[in-house]
Amino acid sequence: MTFASHDPSGDKLIQTFPAWDAARMHQALEDSHAAQQAWSLTDFAQRADVLRRAAQQLLVQRDRYALLITLEMGKPLREARAEVEKCATACDYYAQHGERFMQTETVVSDAGKSYIARQPLGVVLAIMPWNFPFWQVFRAAAPALMAGNALALKHAPNVPQCALAIEALFGECGLPKSVFTNLTIEVDLAAEAIASPHIHAVTLTGSEAAGRKVAALAGQHLKKCVLELGGSDPFIVLHDADMQLAVDNAVASRFLNGGQSCIAAKRFIVVPQIAEEFVQRLGERVDALKVGDPMSEDTQVGPMARLDLRDTLHRQVADSIAQGATAVCGCEPLARAGFFYQPSVLDHVVAGMRAHDEELFGPVAAVVRAADEEDALRIANDTRFGLGASVWSVDNARAERMASRLQAGCAFVNGMVKSDPRLPFGGIKASGYGRELSMLGMHEFVNAKTVWIR
Repeated sequence: MTFASHDPSGDKLIQTFPAWDAARMHQALEDSHAAQQAWSLTDFAQRADVLRRAAQQLLVQRDRYALLITLEMGKPLREARAEVEKCATACDYYAQHGERFMQTETVVSDAGKSYIARQPLGVVLAIMPWNFPFWQVFRAAAPALMAGNALALKHAPNVPQCALAIEALFGECGLPKSVFTNLTIEVDLAAEAIASPHIHAVTLTGSEAAGRKVAALAGQHLKKCVLELGGSDPFIVLHDADMQLAVDNAVASRFLNGGQSCIAAKRFIVVPQIAEEFVQRLGERVDALKVGDPMSEDTQVGPMARLDLRDTLHRQVADSIAQGATAVCGCEPLARAGFFYQPSVLDHVVAGMRAHDEELFGPVAAVVRAADEEDALRIANDTRFGLGASVWSVDNARAERMASRLQAGCAFVNGMVKSDPRLPFGGIKASGYGRELSMLGMHEFVNAKTVWIR
């Protein structure tokens, strides 16, 4: 098999890369393990220097990296630039705070001296998706490398140039060879990688189905695992919400990255008092979004990343309409070259419809009408997913009380759900387990070792 870069805005082949065989992968993992042993002995200042140089390089080469992202997965160029800048922020954050997060913690016990020492686990296998091809990698790599781990990347097969560029960037910034390794391997070799004695933990961002398989394999081989999976995030609009703020953020959250984001708002749950106004405003805004060439600065929504993803999305939409949902706008593929889908709004979505029960991974907003606030909360929690959620009301205290009852890893009041290096990120239920980012994300892949001295 070869890995291929396709331009999703015109379905043009850009470049191909041969996949590795098992022997090459196992040698790379052995080299990574050896390199990690030496890297774990470096001091925090040296590790921080590498991350700071990486942050600087990301900003200096921002436009070049953004171009790669847009070429391979189709997001608007301005969004790709923002993604690269966010990666620099994560590198700087862990360079600044990583040593403190790894500090030894003294504990009073029956010993003369006892403490918790935090030490790296070894080589972390990172299985990463295509939708944020730089950010997903850096939010895993920055804390792992700062902790003294090595990282072996198995990236999505449609973004091979991004994967190679990240590996080259770390090498240019002084990271020793094989401490970060890009594995150009097919999916069927991932199981062998997880089983390898040179892999000590696994982190996956991807689909629920992929998460179940990786979790089973990691459990079989007793490897620590962090999973960040799908979401069907509720966006609850209460009767006293600032309507302009809510609609602005609804559009931003749902249609960023062409709607191809696990933490995008996906179910817009509205109470009767404001339902008609919200749907009308949302439909007008969505219908006015500019779809087109992702290289153009005024494009707001680019193509979807692959044809199969677009076709799956349209089947979900068409089935939901057949079940009784109302098409407010869009709801059809665009008749043009590339994998474009019209920005869309579905109204009167209810449980049992695909737009309610499944994750819509594309530019489609599903509006669900609740009977009242308590019903809105019930609907929000009536999902197997539990990644993010948001509540919109001018009464912050009331909205915060509702947020406390939401079954999600992240709950935002009057703000769009997003990841931030300073805050832990992750979900519950079928959205996965474990946390990325913040101190908690760094501690996922360290050995909290008890040391007891008489």
